[in-house]
Formats: sequence, structure tokens, C-alpha cells
Amino acid sequence: MNLFLDAFAWMFAPEQWQGRYALPVLLGQHLLLTLISVLIAAAIALPVGWLIGHTGKGREIAVAVSGAARAIPAFGLMVLLVLLLGVLRIPEAAVITFVLLAIPSLLAGAYTGLEAIDRRVIDAARAMGMTEWQVFTKVELPLGLPLLVGGIRAALLQVIATVTIAAYVNLGGLGWPIIQGIPLRRFDQVLGGAIIVAVLALLVDLLLALAQHAAVPVGLRTGRPARRASARNAAPAPA
Repeated sequence: MNLFLDAFAWMFAPEQWQGRYALPVLLGQHLLLTLISVLIAAAIALPVGWLIGHTGKGREIAVAVSGAARAIPAFGLMVLLVLLLGVLRIPEAAVITFVLLAIPSLLAGAYTGLEAIDRRVIDAARAMGMTEWQVFTKVELPLGLPLLVGGIRAALLQVIATVTIAAYVNLGGLGWPIIQGIPLRRFDQVLGGAIIVAVLALLVDLLLALAQHAAVPVGLRTGRPARRASARNAAPAPA
């Protein structure tokens, strides 16, 4: 219990809120690395995932590639990329590592969102004369959005947790207090840094859970209550 109190005392100490390694600065670095990595991963994974979901082709390859990417240890990959690209390319090596980490979840969210749609809905849209682009933008994309947001949610949480290793290569972020505190045996600092990363992940998860709920089309959210209301209205009145 004393360690937790010491960790909170460390977090709220005035010296942790000023200077080059102030917690707000480290938080900004952490979020910047996370957003850049996820945006680049989304630019790669989402078009591929949508194409797979729309055409129904290439799913096996996508699953195999995603599984292989998930199996790669992030820290080992980052060190390998630093050695291959050179010490002057450390930021690029870190971003490539985090991009590869985010791609599987984004890819899965994109194509499973489209695959989960009832094929009769797609066939009805085509029967109405919609082009393939209209089917995708007006039917598939809105209906597949909840699962896509779920993929973004998983990718962001994975990257937020893994960006802590960026401090090993002097890129800052919230991993810095953890990595600096271990050799110094400053366990209050280590725990304080871990708590901040955990709280950040929980806040992001909560926001994206709300976004995922909001992404469900209104008709699907209200369909079940509406059917129940119709059933009640259709029920015969008691004699």
C-alpha cells in the first residue's frame, strides 16, 4: 500500500510537471507516436480490408499475414530495424514497428465489418441499381462501421501499451519513467509511470467504446425496441 502512495506522491510532485521530462511532455510524445503510427497503419490496412470484405477474395492471405504480424515481438523488431536502418533513423524504425503492430487489428476490423453484413441487404442494394461504389459507401461502410471502430479500438490500445518501449531508444513517451526508474530502483517512479499508461489506455478504451456504440446505425439500435412496441400495439386489448 505504501508503494502505491509513494507512486501517487511521485506523480503529483511539482518536479514531475516541469522541464524536459515533465509528465505532460512525455504524454504528448506518447500520444504523437501513437497517432502517427495508427494513422499510417490505417492508410495501409483499411483499403485492403475493405477490398477483401467487398469482394470476398484474399481473406485467407489477410488472416495469415495478420497472424504472422501479431507473432512478431515488438521490442525485438524495433531493435532489428534500428540496426538495419542506422541510429540516425531511430524514429522511423520505431514508427514502422508500431505500424506493423496496428495493422492486424485494423485489417480485421475492416474486412469483418463488411463480411458480417447480411448478403440479402447487399443483393437488395444491387437490385435497386446501385453501383459497386454506392453499395460500398451507402450500405457496406455504414453497416460495417461498428466492427471497424472495434478494430481501431484494439489497434490504439495495443500501440499505446507498446509505445512505452520507445523510451529504450530515447524517443521519450510515458515509458521513460519506467525505464529510467528500474536501474535506479525507484519503484515508486516505475509504478507511477505504469499507472499513467494504464489510465491513458482505459480512457481511450472508454471513449472508443462510446464511439463504437454510437457507430451502430440508428435503425439497428432502435429496431428491437420498435419491434417490441409494434408487438405490444398489435396485441389484442384485454376484454
